[in-house]
Amino acid sequence: MNSTRRLMLVSAVCAATAASPVVLFSAPQQGGAPAAKVAGAADAAATAQATVDKGLAYLKQNQQADGGWQAAADPPAITAIAVKAFVQDPHFKGSDAFLEKALAKLMAFQKPDGSISDDNLATYNTAIAISTLAQSKQDKYKPALEKALTYLRSVQWQDKIEGVPAKMKVPETNPNYGGFGYGSKGARADLSNSQTALDALKDAGLKPEDPAFQAALKFLTRAQNHSETNDQKWSGDDGGFIYSVADGGASKALDYQLPDGRTIHRSYGSMTYAGLKSMIYAGLSHDDARVKAAWKWITENWTLDENPGVKFGDANNPKGGDDGLYYYYHTLARALRAYGEPVITDSKGVKHDWRVELIQRLTREQKADGSWVGIQKWMENKPVLSTAYALLALEEAQADLKEHPAR
Repeated sequence: MNSTRRLMLVSAVCAATAASPVVLFSAPQQGGAPAAKVAGAADAAATAQATVDKGLAYLKQNQQADGGWQAAADPPAITAIAVKAFVQDPHFKGSDAFLEKALAKLMAFQKPDGSISDDNLATYNTAIAISTLAQSKQDKYKPALEKALTYLRSVQWQDKIEGVPAKMKVPETNPNYGGFGYGSKGARADLSNSQTALDALKDAGLKPEDPAFQAALKFLTRAQNHSETNDQKWSGDDGGFIYSVADGGASKALDYQLPDGRTIHRSYGSMTYAGLKSMIYAGLSHDDARVKAAWKWITENWTLDENPGVKFGDANNPKGGDDGLYYYYHTLARALRAYGEPVITDSKGVKHDWRVELIQRLTREQKADGSWVGIQKWMENKPVLSTAYALLALEEAQADLKEHPAR
């Protein structure tokens, strides 16, 4: 597998209250299968479980003989993310025989330094594996989990945590400070690696006051288009988030120019939800100016039709909005559950129960065999990957409905 394709694959792997019940299913989009109408949180949760059951059955049928879900050239994160979809469902446990076999496959990739990876893109792989091991609740994996956490701490750009290699130590003025990149080989920090690493720290039980979260706040603040708090000269003011601070964005295709000649780096959906979620994990409240700004961007750009703001585009997806769509759904669901506000009021004053609408969307998009599949960009044309993302998103929506059924 060439390095470009591997990078794309691992990058892929890598809430005001409605007064009346919300109608779950409206008329399907052109080409979609008809769906039953469901109203209210209880019915939405039941529909979600039926959809999840079908998706998990697809994954189980496609488990490899060696216990994993990755093809020969795929990274171990593919197996980790599939296992996580099972162990987050109440009907499965990490001790189930087929999941024990999968976890054994995953652990075969742990290196002496604690990383869980088969290549130099170790941050994504290790972080996703940590989240999976934590969620599996298997005591026998605690030593391996601790080793992986030690490794993950060692690849954060900062200068205050003991044990960080000299090559990762940078002062707070460095744009990479507090972020995570692809590993310890000098690659600049980015928000996708960073949010995945912070998910892992959260899932492993670290508290907001942990030095890793507090260092991350510096990077997160600099990845936000919010000039009131961002000290980078390029910062705009829409409140959304970009991919990378050090190189000012993921792609020139995401840049645009203001009338005064300044180049602004375009905020987009998956990174804005990643930024909001990560700031909450680091202890920021709804009253923080950065959180308020991110929430404003979300309400003004609410959609499940696309990953809003993404303008890469190619022959398969000229508008770009389907790029990383299932990654977007998963990040959105986890972020909105963390934020704790089930109903979003958009820029037109329309209220949206994100949990109900997400269940609607993903149930409608599920294939007859139980899978989901996206476009080739970032390898979401791999059904196992897109299916795992969709299931994790649905499980977040289910959990929020259980926690706040009447909101």
